[in-house]
Amino acid sequence: METIRALVVRESTPLPTVAVETLPTSTLYQRPLRVRVAYSTLNYKDGMVMRGQGRLVRTYPHVPGVDLVGQVLSDATGTYAPGDWIIATGFRIGELYWGGYAEEAFLEPAWAVRLPSSMTPRQAMGIGTAGLTAMLAIMALEHLSILPGSQAPLLVTGAAGGVGSIAIAIASRLGYIVAGSTGRDTETDYLTHLGASIVIPRSDLDSGPERPLESEHWLGCIDSVGGQTLARVLAQTKSNGAIASVGLAGGSSFTASVMPFLLRGVSIAGIDSVNAPLSAREIAWGRLADLLDPALLEEMITEINLEQLPTYAEKILAGQVRGRVVVALDTSL
Repeated sequence: METIRALVVRESTPLPTVAVETLPTSTLYQRPLRVRVAYSTLNYKDGMVMRGQGRLVRTYPHVPGVDLVGQVLSDATGTYAPGDWIIATGFRIGELYWGGYAEEAFLEPAWAVRLPSSMTPRQAMGIGTAGLTAMLAIMALEHLSILPGSQAPLLVTGAAGGVGSIAIAIASRLGYIVAGSTGRDTETDYLTHLGASIVIPRSDLDSGPERPLESEHWLGCIDSVGGQTLARVLAQTKSNGAIASVGLAGGSSFTASVMPFLLRGVSIAGIDSVNAPLSAREIAWGRLADLLDPALLEEMITEINLEQLPTYAEKILAGQVRGRVVVALDTSL
């Protein structure tokens, strides 16, 4: 009987149980694309799944992991050939469907894109959903004419996290003046090294706006915090600026005025990396391969194994993770 190792979440009270188990491959849902997983990642959503938060999982037992990169073993549809390398993120992998915290995964071919030839599997998961989200956010801002060349900074909130770290590195490489906002004053040197010209404390933004329109500071923003931070950034964004909203670590609702939209022409673009079409994903991964300095990416990565995941899940939910956490499953591939 073929078996694999996987991190399995089982329903329990008051919290789910989480443990590494050996499972028969027959227990995995047999979708057309069978992949040997080399690496996965740890995202905030994965931490929520392991803690039973947010009703992200409806059926137990469950294997989390919203990202994976691996080598194709077989594909009944013929879309991919054995030996091809693919990246799979989003499409509710690791939520509704078993995800990347297993040595094998069965996927729909439409959930995958080819690994860029200039990118290693480890680098792909150093990027993962966080980096894809950052690139999609920059692409959305470019579409709204928020371009390099202005003396006003592009703000990145939640700057020391996964999305923020990669957003700063890419935006700086593209020529934006980048400001990073963080609640951890110990991360100033890290953010400056990634390319931030300005680092401001989270407390400058998290109380919400004092007036419907405040002094204009930001060319635009990539916001992973939401809540009242988003409301204050909105009030401080320059005329014809734009905000790419990518997360809600600070809350899912905010109170703000419509005046920035009406009197300054500010736009908000929502970034949905879960359901983004494959055409946009392929463009984004190609640009990530070209723009992201591999040495800089390596400095963002902490590599762990399956057994370490529960500990790191607690850390990411507590806001104690810097950069990207890569989960090694089969480094021999």
